[in-house]
Amino acid sequence: MNGEMHSKAEHLILQEQVEGIADADRVWLQQHLETCPACARIAASTGQALRGMRAISVPLPPGLAGRAQMRVYLRARERGPKRAGWMVWAACGASWAMGIVTAPYVWRGFRWLGSSAGLPDLVWKTGFGLWWAAPALLAVAILLAEKWGREERTDDVRI
Repeated sequence: MNGEMHSKAEHLILQEQVEGIADADRVWLQQHLETCPACARIAASTGQALRGMRAISVPLPPGLAGRAQMRVYLRARERGPKRAGWMVWAACGASWAMGIVTAPYVWRGFRWLGSSAGLPDLVWKTGFGLWWAAPALLAVAILLAEKWGREERTDDVRI
């Protein structure tokens, strides 16, 4: 027998112990182990080693899983708002860029609306200013609310 068959057998022995193998491979491996004492010894020692490892009991501190879950939860809460924060900034940037591009058209629209409705210049110009200030004020309010919300959370709980 060549070395390739032995390496295939060793691979199948390990794969069978970890994730399982197909029936055809199992039949081939069984036949090979019956005719090859070296591979049969490898299969026996591998099985014995895994049984020994499964028998070992590792004592864990009580509450370890709960503490680990709490740490993961706190880390996720800590990272979450940062991602949302950059999205708000990106939206603000896109809003300002679109505002700059569309400003002449909106100016004409407000001027036309003011003259059609017979409004004084101060009224429609104030409306134009508020039209552009409203998204910025909303973004500032969102960012401040997010900041105050982060400060009020108790993320600094020590476990």
